Amino acid sequence: MKETFTIIGIGSPIVDAIALVEESFIAQVDGDKGGMVLVDAPTISGLIERLPQAATAAPGGSAGNTLFALARMGAATRFLGKTGNCPQGQFYRDRFAQLGGDSSRFKIGQVPNGRCLSLVTPDGERTMRTDLGAAMTLAPEEISAADFTGCQHAHIEGYLLFNEALMRRVLESAKEAGCSISLDLASFEVVNATKSILPELLKEYVDIIFANEEEASVYTGISDDYPAMAIQLAELCDIAAVKVGAHGSYVAHAGKVDKIEPMHAANVIDTTGAGDLWAAGFLYGWSLQRPLTECAHIGSILGAAVVQEQGSVLPEHIWQDILANI
Repeated sequence: MKETFTIIGIGSPIVDAIALVEESFIAQVDGDKGGMVLVDAPTISGLIERLPQAATAAPGGSAGNTLFALARMGAATRFLGKTGNCPQGQFYRDRFAQLGGDSSRFKIGQVPNGRCLSLVTPDGERTMRTDLGAAMTLAPEEISAADFTGCQHAHIEGYLLFNEALMRRVLESAKEAGCSISLDLASFEVVNATKSILPELLKEYVDIIFANEEEASVYTGISDDYPAMAIQLAELCDIAAVKVGAHGSYVAHAGKVDKIEPMHAANVIDTTGAGDLWAAGFLYGWSLQRPLTECAHIGSILGAAVVQEQGSVLPEHIWQDILANI
């Protein structure tokens, strides 16, 4: 009997709270409009109490967005990250299990679950305030090859690079268990902060690298030449995918680069999660041994769908359309 291809995601299991607010509300929030700022739990709780209407809860986090989408597509999935011993942590684990994900690899911490409050103004811009909560307490000594037993591929969010010891333990454990590895660089701030260790880690451990144009540019020092960015990234690992939004994507492998045309998104509402769902589509195709250009095309379908929704969770009727056409 052929072994099921199981993908495990590693990252911060954060619950998103999405709230529609007016500009006047943002004016009363410390910090600039737009972007993401790390705050403590009382700050988020205070903001939630002041909301004019209840926020909508959804599972989030970079690797979380990717793995929840893969689970909904029918892939065999697991998740390695630390949730809180609280209702939000239970909500995250339950939602993953409801989609068919295997929740046995979650760690449970003694502090509340991580939360990200996304304040969405009428112009569609998101102002995010994040408390990493239990996710921040995951320690290297809690990770071993046993966490990856039964998995063939590990997908890691780049934010783990901020904790080099944890990232190294995750990479070493995944490889020891025989997994191939993909890494999503997550943000240009991550690349800027970890450029000194990235080349070694990519060459030693990573098989597939996902980057958007900003991340790829910061890493390579190349501006605007997307095929060159992809080729340079692929010198260190087997496959490099550079996602350029409305300009499509570029996938490099074995010294060759292909451009994949973008899917048209008629009504862009919110770009958060687009790269995470692109990675989900790519990994779905790749796990089925589809050609790399086809993998990227599936990624583009998911990316174009999610930017037309509020938040990173696609409605069921959209999923049914997607699954009927891939």
